[in-house]
Amino acid sequence: MKLWRGGRLATLAGERGWGLIDDGALLVDDSGHFAWVGPSADAPRVDDVAELHGALVTPGLVDCHTHLVYGGNRANEFEQRLHGVSYADIARAGGGIKSTVAATRAASESELLAAAQRRARALIGEGVTTVEIKSGYGLDAASEARMLRVARRLADLGLDVRTTYLAAHALPPEFRDADAYIDAVCAWLPELQAGGLVDAVDAFCEHIAFSPAQVARVFEAALQHGLPVKLHAEQLSDQGGAQLAARHRALSADHLEYLSPAGVQAMAEAGTVAVLLPGAFYALRETRLPPVAALREAGVPIALATDHNPGSSPTLSPLLMLNMGCVLFGLTPEESLRGLTVNGARALGLHDRGQLVAGQRADFCIWQAGHPRELAASFGHNPLIERVCQARQGEP
Repeated sequence: MKLWRGGRLATLAGERGWGLIDDGALLVDDSGHFAWVGPSADAPRVDDVAELHGALVTPGLVDCHTHLVYGGNRANEFEQRLHGVSYADIARAGGGIKSTVAATRAASESELLAAAQRRARALIGEGVTTVEIKSGYGLDAASEARMLRVARRLADLGLDVRTTYLAAHALPPEFRDADAYIDAVCAWLPELQAGGLVDAVDAFCEHIAFSPAQVARVFEAALQHGLPVKLHAEQLSDQGGAQLAARHRALSADHLEYLSPAGVQAMAEAGTVAVLLPGAFYALRETRLPPVAALREAGVPIALATDHNPGSSPTLSPLLMLNMGCVLFGLTPEESLRGLTVNGARALGLHDRGQLVAGQRADFCIWQAGHPRELAASFGHNPLIERVCQARQGEP
């Protein structure tokens, strides 16, 4: 066992409040879990002790929505948007997701891995201990599998990786019929699952992507194979995606700028987490805000994530997302931090991390800060001193 003592702990215990313990201590057992958390004066006696010297300690950060594996870049689209071309117009003209599909298909597995490792190291450098990584830039069986294999290999960096199958992301060029493509998406799933490559299934429900009926077919296939689902919902319009996600007991519905009152209520009743993505909101210069007050009032857990992708959210800074969650969406600093810890974990169906409490997995970050609100109040610098993660090499 190892004792970390003499720090200011933001435990996030319970459903609200920082859970601060001044001059606190953490006892980590040999299985990598917290055996005890409390004031340093009451800490059990052990031989292996590390001094925190008054530093702030929080749970490790959980980035629950990323597209970390892909080829190429889309800086040209950034320039197009500055000239007034919309995200939807770029997609219809063959840009957007489809341009990244072409670059990803052309890249070798080793090239995809090298690029994804650089991105993952950036997240690790700002305190991420668990990351979700989606496929969806392959859109054929071989390329989707290659993306998911690369994502799994990022665990070798000391990162807990959760993989999500997102083949229902866009219609690839070789298909003219979206329903026929959805048939293929469902047909590829069993082999990918048998290969241990899939933890969850996602889809893009939008007027430029797939209809609720088509997404429902993907979800039904996922649930038949025992896989949980999540959804890109209500980003550009209200397609009733949140209600669809709730009917399938989705782990999360993500984006949600056009979320309706009915969608909020459905998510609350189903226990579906709302994942807000301020990086995409900012990069696309959106003006319609997700209904944060309604989500709060309904008791829907709110998570934050980077949504790292080459087009609409090319950020690799979870700390910037803490600030943007407050400035753009009106979250409190506590809500933002919960969004990137305990609620981010819930959005992945993980209830063993995200808080500094006995029995939880001992993933935590040590920061040069006096109070956890400083992490959200500042941006453009990195106060991380040390990141402690229990992920083991190659861990599924």
